[in-house]
Amino acid sequence: MRLRLLIRRLTVSAPRMAVRSALPWPFRWVVLALVFGFCAAIGLWAFEFGKHIAGLDRGSKEELQQMSAQLGRLRADVLTLKEERDKAQSIANTVDTLLTSEKVAQERLAAQNKQLEADNQSLRDDLGFFEKLIPTAGVQGIAIRGLQAEVRNGREIKWQVLVIQALKNPPEFSGRLELSFTGLLNGKPWVATLPGGAQAFKLKQYGRLDGVFEMPPQAVIKGVTAKILDGTVTKAVQSIKL
Repeated sequence: MRLRLLIRRLTVSAPRMAVRSALPWPFRWVVLALVFGFCAAIGLWAFEFGKHIAGLDRGSKEELQQMSAQLGRLRADVLTLKEERDKAQSIANTVDTLLTSEKVAQERLAAQNKQLEADNQSLRDDLGFFEKLIPTAGVQGIAIRGLQAEVRNGREIKWQVLVIQALKNPPEFSGRLELSFTGLLNGKPWVATLPGGAQAFKLKQYGRLDGVFEMPPQAVIKGVTAKILDGTVTKAVQSIKL
C-alpha cells in the first residue's frame, strides 16, 4: 500500500498543487492602478502623436489665432460703437439744450411782441385822444369830442367819453355826464342809465371820463348816448350805435 502511494506521488498521476503568492490586496490595487495609468499615458501619447502627424494641432492653433484676432476686432468695434454712442448722446443733449433755449427765446419774443402791440395800441389811443383835442372851427364852449363803447364778455360795456372846452384859457367847468343805453331786453325795447345817475365832473381844458356798465341778462345793446348837463341845461350830446 505504501509503495503504491509513493509511486502515485512520483508519477504523472500524482495530484496537482497550486502555488499562490501571499501579496496583500492593497499592493495589488496599487500595482493595478499603475498599470492602468501607464496604459492611459501610452494612449494619450498615441492620440497626441496621431494629431501631430495628421496636422490637427496646426489647424487648431491657426483657428485659435484667427478667433483671437476676430475677438480683438470685435472688442475694437464695441469700443468704437460706445464712443459713437457717447458722441450721439452728447449731440442729443446739446440739441435738447438748444431747443429749450430756442423755446425760451421764442416765448420771450412772443411776450415782447405782445407788449409792443399793447404799447402801439396805447400810442394810437393817445394819438387819437390828442387829435380830438384839436379845436374844431365853429365849436365854442363845452363839447364831447369822443364817445366810445365796447361790449365785453357779453355782460358788460366799457365806455369812455372825452370832453373839452374849445376856448383859450377857459374857466373851470362843473357839470354832469349822463349816459343812456338803448337796446332790447327779452325782445322788447329797453333803456337804461348809469346806476348812480348822472356822473359829476370838473374840468378846465379837457377831461376823459370812463367806466363799466353791467348789462342785465338777455339784454342786447343797440346804442349809447352821452349828454353834458349844466344844471338842467344840456350843453352837448353825442350818440353812437353798436
